[in-house]
Amino acid sequence: MSAGRILVVDDDPQIRRVMRVTLTGHGFEVDDATSGEAALEKVRDQRFDLVLLDMNMPGIGGLATCREIRAQSEIAIIMLTVRDSEMDKVEALDAGADDYVTKPYNLPELLARIRASMRRTPWTHGPSGRLTLGAAEVDFDTRQVVARGGAVRLTPKEFELLRYFVTHANRVIPHRELLQAVWGPDYGDQVDYLRVFVNQLRKKIEAKPSSPTCLLTEPWVGYRLQLASPQH
Repeated sequence: MSAGRILVVDDDPQIRRVMRVTLTGHGFEVDDATSGEAALEKVRDQRFDLVLLDMNMPGIGGLATCREIRAQSEIAIIMLTVRDSEMDKVEALDAGADDYVTKPYNLPELLARIRASMRRTPWTHGPSGRLTLGAAEVDFDTRQVVARGGAVRLTPKEFELLRYFVTHANRVIPHRELLQAVWGPDYGDQVDYLRVFVNQLRKKIEAKPSSPTCLLTEPWVGYRLQLASPQH
């Protein structure tokens, strides 16, 4: 049984070849693309579970490709790059990536991050029905969000994060708890992930994202979703 279908997008033929051999050896089905343009075509025409996307490519580039994929799909995306600055990570996550891995990558770490990005939390007691959050109305059964009169697309991780907030409404949730619940046990220290994802959520659900009234920061500790009464 396949562990999942992965699209490798990189203009370096050696990297594509190594990725194909490595990932196939771990049970994944693998296709590849040499450019962002080619990747967009394949994502439109085929079904993939995850895209491994090089950040620095000729043509439209990795960030623009990520934004285009995210605008039309909830597929998991991991950005690969030789750069490792805080700004590069923020740019990748801001563009819609689920994760960010620096080259040269450690294979066990890459495989763990692939599994974490493809992971969908089995919520047995999560919220259901409709709920008004700030300027948005969220339907947890259909995963649809409406804000300011129009549909809003949440990435899979944004939706999982929001669902966790609602399930634990009106209490301070520490950074580590949020990260491990939504991304997995290896992500307890990735506070920069949370900062980006919470900011993205605020842009989508708050009436004034710069002055949130719903998704609140608890300095040095974590975040709290403020509701009139706890939702179960």
